[in-house]
Amino acid sequence: MVFKQLDRRRFLRGSGVALTLPLLPSLARATSQQQEGKKPVRRLACFYFPDGVPMPLPEEKDYKDWFWFPLGAGKDYQFTKCLQPLKPIKQNMTILSGFSHPTSRSVHGHSNADQFLTSAATGSDGPYKNSISIDQVYANQIGGETRFASLVMSTDGGTGTPRGVHTLSFDKNGKAIPAENRPKMIFDQLFVKQDGDAAKRLALSQSALDGLMEDANSLRKSLSEKDRHSLDEYLDSVREAERQVEKAKGWIQVPLPNVDENQFNLNLTPDDPRNYLRTMFDLIFLAFKTDSTRVATYQIGRENGVGISDHLARAVGFPLAHQLSHETRHPDGWKNFGKYCRFLNEEFARFLGKLSGTKETDGNGSMLDNSLVFYGSASSAFHLSRNYPLILAGGKNMGFHHGGYLNHAGDHPQAGAWDGRTEPWQKDVRKEDRKLSDLFHTMLNQLGVPRDSFGDSTDVVKEILV
Repeated sequence: MVFKQLDRRRFLRGSGVALTLPLLPSLARATSQQQEGKKPVRRLACFYFPDGVPMPLPEEKDYKDWFWFPLGAGKDYQFTKCLQPLKPIKQNMTILSGFSHPTSRSVHGHSNADQFLTSAATGSDGPYKNSISIDQVYANQIGGETRFASLVMSTDGGTGTPRGVHTLSFDKNGKAIPAENRPKMIFDQLFVKQDGDAAKRLALSQSALDGLMEDANSLRKSLSEKDRHSLDEYLDSVREAERQVEKAKGWIQVPLPNVDENQFNLNLTPDDPRNYLRTMFDLIFLAFKTDSTRVATYQIGRENGVGISDHLARAVGFPLAHQLSHETRHPDGWKNFGKYCRFLNEEFARFLGKLSGTKETDGNGSMLDNSLVFYGSASSAFHLSRNYPLILAGGKNMGFHHGGYLNHAGDHPQAGAWDGRTEPWQKDVRKEDRKLSDLFHTMLNQLGVPRDSFGDSTDVVKEILV
């Protein structure tokens, strides 16, 4: 078969890792013939940065330079220094303002990463319940087509705590999916061949799961309704494990993509922030390029300055990132905060540039044309849980058109430094935001997962569609 012949030509068996072959016309033609009649590849990547963005008032000297949102609206907007690194990719992205989740507009900004991709009412205290994130909705739909259903990453790793998560991804029961933060572990998972006993372990895992399910179903008959609900959630996890075992058995004989490990320093930490962040973006690019997965999330930092991600500000000469959002009344405060945000945008722009500059092997445009990339934060001005700073990029072959600034916040959104008294998130709303879940609903539809809604959505965002 063409597929097996193509595998043998593209991958070197038994080497663990090796240099990836370049794009070759003959292989591209074979791949194109192989994929005739198949659904086009569509990818989704979601990124989150904490602590909001610099928003000086129009009368302040730093407004034109360091206000995060563009000046103007529509197609003729002007970049400030914060977003200037994204100028080369302008025609492939849309900047959005005036979007947020209604369930958290009266919640302190540091509690909002939990619901960024879910729109759930996670609240600021009391009982905690989340719902499925948009990336996992898509992964559940197409995850079986790749070796890994999704790639979940963060700078801090793990799950964190309720209202202080270290992950953007939540399963169908609203359970946090642990994120990986070690570049070496991510690379090995994606590209390094495991030992020869993997098939034997998978067979044992299947046997153990069979026995566990039999025992659990027997136990269910003797439980109360509440306990049955708890057991059902547990059984869902077991069934998911079963599905993963079956999927792994199908992939175990398929050669791993060959990628040169030596092109990276995989032992980086956030104490070398620029190289660390660049490597994390590059790993997502490689995972997409090798079709190891088509879904990825990366939480660049945890809210409230907790964790190693706060060290990322060292890339631009500051000890900690979070304190920059508190010191905007200091001399050069807006500029310092803006320089940090510009650093994040530089690495994000570099990632988008790599996607845009890489052609699909089937000739169907660039990787960015077939990838939907969402980037933003769940607060804007100091701790304000409204008017999220957002960018949506890519997706040309999914019906998106870009190049503009979609401004729902109006000409004078809530802004300015905290005066030490009532915080912005506690003040009355000046202008009602649009539901961010409307954007997620739109994204899922265009990704090929038609739904009546997502979360609390009631509409789609027609302005960004062809």
